Parts: sequence; structure tokens; C-alpha cells
Amino acid sequence: MPHSLFVIAGELSGDAHGAGLLRSLRTSMPDLMIAGAGGPQMRQIAGDALRDWVEDAAVMGVWEVLKHYRWFQKQFRELLDELLSLRPDVLLLIDYPGFNLRFAKAVKKLLPDVKIVYYISPQVWAWNRGRIPHMARLLDEMMCLFPFEREIFSPAGLRTSFVGHPLVDELEAERISVPRDESLVGLFPGSREREVSRLFPLMLRSAEMLLTQSPQLRFSAPAASSKLAVMMRQQVAERNLARCVTVTDGGSHALMQHAACGVIASGTATLEAAYFGLPYLLVYKVAWPTYWLGKLLVRIRFIGLVNILAGRGVVKELIQSQADAPAVVAELKRMLDDSQAREALITDLHATADLLGGHGAHERAASIVGEWLRGDRKNSA
Repeated sequence: MPHSLFVIAGELSGDAHGAGLLRSLRTSMPDLMIAGAGGPQMRQIAGDALRDWVEDAAVMGVWEVLKHYRWFQKQFRELLDELLSLRPDVLLLIDYPGFNLRFAKAVKKLLPDVKIVYYISPQVWAWNRGRIPHMARLLDEMMCLFPFEREIFSPAGLRTSFVGHPLVDELEAERISVPRDESLVGLFPGSREREVSRLFPLMLRSAEMLLTQSPQLRFSAPAASSKLAVMMRQQVAERNLARCVTVTDGGSHALMQHAACGVIASGTATLEAAYFGLPYLLVYKVAWPTYWLGKLLVRIRFIGLVNILAGRGVVKELIQSQADAPAVVAELKRMLDDSQAREALITDLHATADLLGGHGAHERAASIVGEWLRGDRKNSA
């Protein structure tokens, strides 16, 4: 009887990383049965037994989740019923901790023999380290993307492996040879509708102000989906900025290699920009209740992944009320006008990106999952 894997990812980034892992796993275990929930990339590899739910599941913020509480309850019950019917060898959870850790608890109670492996560790080191011993009781292994995470999870008795960040392989495949355009500024407002609605108007106000000082500048804003592209183009048209602000359907990685500098929403895009050496500043805005709750829980100095990885302030972070147009313009002007500061930032970004590990993260992660599926991996940490 073929081995079986149940997998859950709830966001676009998890879908991309999960697809890379599953693709590698299929190479070594072509008869593997895969079910669960993810996105279009994972479904393409796994087949019809894996549902595509990321467009609905990828909500952000406490209040947004609460508004969709009944929907999430329904998905939870349905996925749990599917898993109980399949009785897989391994449950693979990819990021998405609010849902996935509750799911792991339910599975551990109902099917204690199922091995539970977590890929892309939840950032409990930022907001609630007290949950780590609880996770150690639920999970058989944690696969981490950042080297410092192993030192956080292992002491709790949780088997932890640093597999490296899959971005290294994904981004290297998209590297192009193109000179930087000193008149081009990248605007990266995020991949979620709520992010774009909060941050893109700020970016457009900043562009307007910057154009009064440097009218030769042009701006490019890659949209993460066709729906977001429509929204963004409408905002550009309302401000009569179509002459100097272009909204593209995708193309963020090419822009990161071509633009002189950029402003980026907090998230994975900040790591991508660091890998490609794009000088940038980070902006972050959420609903105020979500922000204040986060302030109570978060116990780290920085929000940006690059700064967290480096352990220092490599890039400028403008958060909540600090994220206003004059502050954004001042930082963009500094990067555009001060070539020495820009080159120093590029050097720091490349050095930080080197900490993500070498090539082959998907293969390393898939190898670990494969060992659990075949029963070759032991439970000792």
C-alpha cells in the first residue's frame, strides 16, 4: 500500500514553498498519496485530493480572522474528517500557525500515531515563546528556514532541523542580467487586498511628493493578482499618476533587479529584495486594535525579516503612524541621492541574504518528510 501524506498550507507563500517540497518528494516517492489543503501550485502536483483554498484562507489580523470564524470552523471540521478517513502516515503543516497548531492538537488527540512535521516554523519566538513546550508535545519535527530558530526550539525537546530558505532556489531561477535604472522606483504594497488598500495610497502620496522634487522619476508597482491590479490601477487613475506610475501584472522579481530603490510592505518580499540587492525601506500598517494587541505580545526589536535575521537595523522600518509620505520620501531620497549609503546598504543586504542557507532547501525538507513517511526517522531530538 502506498504511503500517504496530508498537508495544509493557508497562504500564497506557503503554497509556493509547499509545491517545491511536494515536487521534490514526488521525485523520490512517485506513488505517494497526497491530500489536504493548499493553493494552485500544490494542487497541480498533488491532484484533486488537495483543495485550493488559499484565496479565502489567507486573511490577516485578529479582527479579520474573527469575522471569518464560522468559515474557518467549517474548514477545520471538513479537513479533520478527511484526515481521519485517510489516516495518513504523516501530517505536514506549512506555516499558518493560527489554524495549523490547533489542527495538530486535534490530530494528536484523535490519531496519536500520525507523525506531525511542521515546515516553516511559526514565529512564536517573536510573540509567545511560552507556546514552544506545547509545540514540542504536539510535533515530531520542526523544519526551520532561519538558522537562529534551531537554538530556540531544540532546548524544549522539539526535534529541529535548519533546512535553509527555499527562496534561495526560487529566486536564483529568476535572476536576470539587467542594469539598475537610476530613475526607477519600485512600489511593493503586498499580496493581500487589505495590505494594498492601506499601503498603496501611502506609496502613491509619496510618489506625488517625490515627483515635485525629482520630476524625472518613474514608478512601477507589480500587482500580486489581477484583482489587485484592477484596484491599484484605479487608484493610480484617480490621482492622475498614470503618466509616471505603472501597475504591472506580476513581475516583482524583475523589478527588484531593475529599480534603483523601493518601498516594500513587511513580509517575504523584504527577503526577496535583500537577495536581489534592492535598496529599500519597509512600511507596515494594520488595524490599530491588531497593532496594539501585537505590541502586547511581540517581544522582538524589529518587524522586518531582514533586520531580524541580521540582528540589527539593516533597513529602515516605518511602522503605523511613522509610515507617512514625508518619512517615506525622505528615505527614498537618501537612497537615490547618496550613492555611498546606497552601496553600503546593498552590501549589508547581500550579507544578510547569505544567512538564508545554500541551494536545495526543498530537497532537504522533502528528504526529512520522506524519512518520516517510510518510518526511517526516529523520534529522538
